[in-house]
Amino acid sequence: MNYLVSLLKEIITKRKLILELSKADFKKRFVGSYFGIAWMFLQPMATVLVYFFVFQMGFKSVPPVPNYPYVLWLIPGIVPWFFFSEVLNMGTGCLQEYNYLVKKVVFRVEILPVIKLISCFMVHGIFALIMIVVFLCYGMFPKINWLQIVYYSFASAMFSLAISYFTSAINVFFKDMTQIIGICLQFGMWMVPIMWAPEMFKNFPTWLPTVLKLNPFYYIVAGYRDSMLTGNWLVERPTLGLYFWSVTIVLMLIGLKVFKKLRPHFSDVL
Repeated sequence: MNYLVSLLKEIITKRKLILELSKADFKKRFVGSYFGIAWMFLQPMATVLVYFFVFQMGFKSVPPVPNYPYVLWLIPGIVPWFFFSEVLNMGTGCLQEYNYLVKKVVFRVEILPVIKLISCFMVHGIFALIMIVVFLCYGMFPKINWLQIVYYSFASAMFSLAISYFTSAINVFFKDMTQIIGICLQFGMWMVPIMWAPEMFKNFPTWLPTVLKLNPFYYIVAGYRDSMLTGNWLVERPTLGLYFWSVTIVLMLIGLKVFKKLRPHFSDVL
């Protein structure tokens, strides 16, 4: 716990440096690319269109939320997942990418996953704006509940950062971690009701919704849809919220402990 407090103080003290490095990391992704930042949005938007045509136009699925188009149900679920998956993908390899900083004795490497997180958060902010524009185009009037997206974005950031500390430290010594994360994210997307929901299928097992809630990210997806669609407040899911933050805190402590234990050997391997 002392290590966590020390890290928070370091982040606050060096907040300007972290922000500048995050901006530089964001811009660096598009150096030499003809279409630049457009590539970051084309692939996710193409994914949304594919699932929209498959489920809505192809299978003509009944939306899990009555009286709402399927695309309005899909987007609040897939936007936080894009953020989560990008943070994990980018954060897992951050120590190799910034190996020249890792080798500097005066640089505290624990802030590297935070830099990647903020860089990804900039993209997530743009996606959140696109989501709002889509809702407005469908005739949805802004609600006060939409402000809850800020809270759920923060929750998603903390959850992904907790995992990133563990995966980034392990990836220095076990390079296959990046591939494992990619595979887990592919499976994970279907283990969270993002493109589908049990209500879309007849005779689904009654225990399935309970099992799905064991995945901490279920809380994030449900929260986004509560905020954007149904208008529910976050206090209406107290048990799920307590479970999510308990798991996130435990994962954060485990991730930081592993990171701290392996940190002295980073420069030798890199």
